[in-house]
Amino acid sequence: MDSFELNKILGALLGTCIVVLVMSFAAGSVFSAKLPEKPGFEIAVKEESHGGGEAAAAASEPIEKLLQTASVEKGAAAAKKCQACHTFEKGGPNRVGPNLFGVVNEARGEGRGFNFSAAMKAKGGNWSFDDLNKFLTNPKGFIPGTAMGFAGVPKDSERADIIAYLNSNSEHPAPLPTASK
Repeated sequence: MDSFELNKILGALLGTCIVVLVMSFAAGSVFSAKLPEKPGFEIAVKEESHGGGEAAAAASEPIEKLLQTASVEKGAAAAKKCQACHTFEKGGPNRVGPNLFGVVNEARGEGRGFNFSAAMKAKGGNWSFDDLNKFLTNPKGFIPGTAMGFAGVPKDSERADIIAYLNSNSEHPAPLPTASK
């Protein structure tokens, strides 16, 4: 191959690169992407107000009234979503969350061989029916700083069913509270 042939090949290659480069600049100016003011995607979440869990629970029917029509069987079915983090059988292991056997009227943030969050320990008290209702409505609203990442159970009847199931899931189930008139 002589030098003339080599010059033609290199010239064609260089010419092709220049055409591609010019077309890239032209396409970039015609179809320019506008950068967002803030990089990334915004994820819309419901804003929590102070005492959000208590306010949401107060707006619903009282738990005493809801428990009168609650179904343990429906509660067992609804509690299946909790099994990703909790166990319910006596002596069951802790997972991401503690075992919930006999949780009704038990001390909050203590025992069970589980390392509870500082917020849960600081809240203290016992798990009453009303407190379970408020917590299951909005865990982070009832106990700000809790490690429980679950958003809550918005439906009153489903919450009551779960609480009835938790109550029945004990060696000595607590008597259901009576609805006040």
